[in-house]
Amino acid sequence: MQPNSTAVDVRAWLDAQRFSPFQWLVVFLCFCVVAVDGFDTACIGFIAPALRHEWAVGPSTLGTLFGAGLAGLMVGAFSFGPMADKVGRKKTLIVCVAFFGISSIVAAYAPTIGALIALRFVTGIGLGGAMPNAIALTSEYCPEKRKSFLTTVMFCGFTLGSGCGGLVAAELVPAYGWRSVLLFGGILPLTLVPVLIALMPESVRYLVANKTSRVRVAALLRRISPIELGPYTEFTLNEIKSSGSPVRQLFAKGFRNGTLLLWCVFFMSLLIVYLMTSWLPTLIHNAGMTLTDASRVAALYQIGGTVGALTLGRLMDRFRPPVVLGISYAAAAPFIISLGQVHGLWLAASVAGVGFFINGSQIGANAFSAQFYPTESRVTGISWALGVGRLGSIFGAMMGGVLLAANMPLSTLFILFSIPAVLASLAAFGCGFGPSQPAAVPATP
Repeated sequence: MQPNSTAVDVRAWLDAQRFSPFQWLVVFLCFCVVAVDGFDTACIGFIAPALRHEWAVGPSTLGTLFGAGLAGLMVGAFSFGPMADKVGRKKTLIVCVAFFGISSIVAAYAPTIGALIALRFVTGIGLGGAMPNAIALTSEYCPEKRKSFLTTVMFCGFTLGSGCGGLVAAELVPAYGWRSVLLFGGILPLTLVPVLIALMPESVRYLVANKTSRVRVAALLRRISPIELGPYTEFTLNEIKSSGSPVRQLFAKGFRNGTLLLWCVFFMSLLIVYLMTSWLPTLIHNAGMTLTDASRVAALYQIGGTVGALTLGRLMDRFRPPVVLGISYAAAAPFIISLGQVHGLWLAASVAGVGFFINGSQIGANAFSAQFYPTESRVTGISWALGVGRLGSIFGAMMGGVLLAANMPLSTLFILFSIPAVLASLAAFGCGFGPSQPAAVPATP
């Protein structure tokens, strides 16, 4: 540091500013990314009944199809997270969005179920890399006191995109067939790519952590609020520093226990999320509803998740996030059980309730993971938690196929499905025994 230099802590500076239109632009662009991500992730569940009819495939084959996409999500999360912490969030995000857009279009022309399974795996790789980068970019432009709420606002794009998958499928499949849904899901992200290239900024915290030119950092900060620079002004981040690769930093002192507990939360939570996303339309359809009505009722799961995310995000900014998440996961269990007991409007209400507490909690867990890790390993921390969660989602999607093929009563199925919610609740409460924001260090006077 130069003599007579001044240091600007970017974290504290962002906390002191009003939330600017430039920051809202970042939130909106990331919202759009996760919306198309959510559509492409969930649409396969909404076209599953049509695939069963056209190709005469059984539940176990559909389970493999769902599992292939989720395996791709896991590979993408594990691969693109460390890459983003090395080369930047913006570049990695744009590559991932273009990748899953092209892959979805190719998948629309799959000639066989085997080819579709392989192409859904490839599509999943891009989907798995996009989400953690969008979460990190949003989080790194948000003030600490509003970070949970604003991150959940952004991530509501995923639940709305997933819900739109049901509405779009209900309109397109009867008129144009299931391939039109995959085409739609490929065109959307490709139209978004040039917008991201032109408007999406690189994370200012990433630039500071990697000691990028102070002129470039200052230019981004000035788009938020005016800032005066002296000849020797330097930008800093008031965060814990860890040595080693981003992956090794996840297990550094102060992070190890929290990392393992977060992984447990994500595993159990995403098991339920993708079990519901993949199989709920089929289960409701098998219970006697038409395919169109089943898709519309299943869409309430995503709508409930949107309301839940906004509510829980606000609560997480006021109270300890692990406590909020633990209570929410516990509250989800009775709603899951009720899915096998009720019909009509009560079924619709139960689906929305499961979405509120399960999808809402998962979005809250994403926001909490972004706060838990420092800038140097943030995308790796988010993406590896999501990657471990994908193992749960693969298990959940394939387990649904096995259990459905076994012709178990719906009431028994949903009792079994409630167990992971209880385990996620216990793990979330466990996170509360550690520091609430280990990425931060006390400010020095």
